[in-house]
Formats: sequence, structure tokens, C-alpha cells
Amino acid sequence: MKSYRILIVDDEKRMCAVLKEALESETLAVTTADSGESATAALSVDTFDVIISDIRMPGISGLDLLRRVRSTAPETEVLLMTAYADAKTAVEAMKAGAYDYIIKPFEIEDLRHKISNILDKHNLREENRDLKSQLKTRFSLQNMVGRSGAMLTVYQLVEKVAPTDATVLIRGESGTGKELVARAIHQLSKRSGEPFIAVNCGALPESLLESELFGHERGAFTGAEKQKPGRFELAGSGTMFLDEIGDISAATQIKLLRVLQQREIVRLGGTETIKIHARTVAATNRDLEEAVKNNAFREDLYYRINVFPVFLPPLRERPEDIPDLVAHFLEMQGADTDHIDAPSLECLMAYSWPGNVRELQNVIERALIMSAGNRINSNDLPAHVRGSDITGVQEQKSTDLTLQAMEKRLIQRALEKAEGNKTLAAKMLGITRRQLYSKLERL
Repeated sequence: MKSYRILIVDDEKRMCAVLKEALESETLAVTTADSGESATAALSVDTFDVIISDIRMPGISGLDLLRRVRSTAPETEVLLMTAYADAKTAVEAMKAGAYDYIIKPFEIEDLRHKISNILDKHNLREENRDLKSQLKTRFSLQNMVGRSGAMLTVYQLVEKVAPTDATVLIRGESGTGKELVARAIHQLSKRSGEPFIAVNCGALPESLLESELFGHERGAFTGAEKQKPGRFELAGSGTMFLDEIGDISAATQIKLLRVLQQREIVRLGGTETIKIHARTVAATNRDLEEAVKNNAFREDLYYRINVFPVFLPPLRERPEDIPDLVAHFLEMQGADTDHIDAPSLECLMAYSWPGNVRELQNVIERALIMSAGNRINSNDLPAHVRGSDITGVQEQKSTDLTLQAMEKRLIQRALEKAEGNKTLAAKMLGITRRQLYSKLERL
């Protein structure tokens, strides 16, 4: 149970003693000060959630104390005690930042009620701060796992484009984490306090997609019983994420182009023009260049959304990130990061992952269930994952499963893919060329 700290300030020592006895409890730790000077000294070495102070005191008055608290401890709330004749002064003090005032003589229950309101406000503020912190952690670059050269490039691009208002197009196969990148861009932008609205364009039929994006008026179509704002409106000054934008119909492409060009929408069945302020981030797993060539995607819309492209590499092109991803998914499930043996990890690094990171996450969750609390071994993995080794053929019989042996095979694979180009191989491995030479010499 959290304990809150209260400082009572009154030049009448008896008043301090009475209030301390009445308020002190398991959740309220009360300190007293018999002057503004004593209170100032206490504040210089300690922090308090609430200060209850008399207004009229010799030397440093309650108003003087209020001003000092507002400048040095802005989250500490100040409740002033005053006589009837000082009520006007108390109102002025509230304008200066006091939370409230209470007129002497007062009932202890009235004081407890005001303190309870202050602490409720304090708790709400802390909950909001914690929530924002959790969201920022969850949807920031810290949650994008991988140290390969390809992922470092993605991080750099995200950090560069996030503070701008540029339209971003995230490219990558299904399951590579495109929405996670979109959310990271939003959270690292000046719009992070505004809504992030996501729409999967490929999951909705054309008629429903238009209504979702642009909204509709009552009676616009059968079943439209009331006015509904579209997602662009709901996004406000935040971020509008259009996932699988390559799947929208030609008719919707035209309407979307108009929205992006003119920064305004008209609800279905309506005539009113509504200005939009959201930033657009789009994503697709389709080859848009080929779609443009085949007249399946408008060239002008392509150039409108492709202002700043970010390419997410498939997992098969960055196997060196698999150990970190596995540790991350184990941690997400409440397991130790080393809750998997070396042969299993080698199988995971050898598999081609057509479903990318999403498939890897599903495999880890399944393996944890299969392992029944024990360390994951290769028998807990799906058969199709067990069937590959580091070179992409059937499982090797080698018993050399040390980390050094695995590192050696991984470097060999990188050099083969890079056709002997050590600079490119080092980039694939997420290390410097000097580090690669050092490893080659050691191995």
C-alpha cells in the first residue's frame, strides 16, 4: 500500500499536533512545521505530496510558501487554511496555484475529503504518466528487435523521418512488423500525444472501406442510421496508418488521392468539406512498381505515398537477429531468455521463415506450451522447422553445437551469400569489417 507524505505548516503548534494525530495513518505520513522557514527547510531535503498551510504566519507566509512550492515542486499540491477574514486572500492564492482552501474552524472530515480529492488527482496523473511510458516503450524503437545491419538501417530511417510530417511508405513481406514501425514513427514524432488510427485496407470490402476512411451521413446507404465520422477525422492531428494500401480498388484510389492532395474529405452522402490534419503512413507487401506498370495501382497515388520509403527486410535475410528475437518472445511470455537449448536455436536460425517475425513468435509460443515448463528442445519445435539446418538442407548429424561452432557456421553462410565480399558479409552480420576479420582469425 502506497504511503503519501503530508506537510502541515502552522505557527500554532497545538494545531499542528491535532491535525497530525487526526490524519496520520497507514497511508498518510505526516510531518509538521511551525513556521514558513521550517517548512522551507523541510522542503529542501524532502518531497511531499500535499502541503496544508496556514495563510497568515510571521516571516514566510502561506502565500510566500505557495509561490516557492510552485517554482520548486510543481507536482506538490497546496491546501491553504484561512480564517473568514482571509477568504478573499485565499481565492487570490488559488489563482496563484493553490489546489483549494478551507476556512477555520473546520471539521476534520472536510479536510480528509479535500485531501482524498488531491490524492485521487495525484494517482490519476501517475497512472497517465505510467501509461504513456508503457506506450512509448511498447511502440518505440526499443521494441523493434535486431542488431543486423539491415535493421540498423531501418532504425536510422525511422529516427530521421519521425520528427517530420513526410508521408511514409513501409515496404515488406507479411509478418515483418510494418505496423510496429508505423507506431514507432508515431511515438517518436511531435504527434505522439494525438491518436494513432490504423485501417487494414485489404481486410474490408470497397463500400465499407470508404465509409471507414471518410465517414458517412445518416441515410447515405441502407443501414446508415446515424452520422459516423471517418478514420481520417478521428485521427485528428495524429497519424493515419493505411495498412495494405496496395489492395484498395481503383475507385477508392481516386478518392484517397484527392484526400492526400487537398487535405480534406467529404463524408459519404454528405456535402460538407472537412479539413484533415493527420499525417499519413502507409504500408504494403505488394510490388507497387509492378502494379503501376500493370495499371493496377495509380501512378500519381504511388508518388504521393512514396515520399519516404522504409524497407523492412524478411527474417530469412537477417538470421543473426533470431537469437535476440527468440529471447524477446520468451521474455514476453514470462520465461527466461535462455529457456531454449543450442540445437533448437540452430534449427530456428536455419529455417527460412516464410511467415517472418510473426511466424517465429507463434513457434516460440507453441514451443513453450510443448515444453511444459522445461527448457525448449528441438522436439518441441514443429517438424517443418526441425527439418532445416544452417545451410538449408536436412538436419546435420554434427554434435558440435557450441556457440563458437554456431558462430563459425553463421559467418560461413554470410560469406557465401556475400560471394566472398567481407564488407557486405560484415554488414549482413551487423558487425564492422574489422570485427569480422578478428573473428575469422580467431576461428
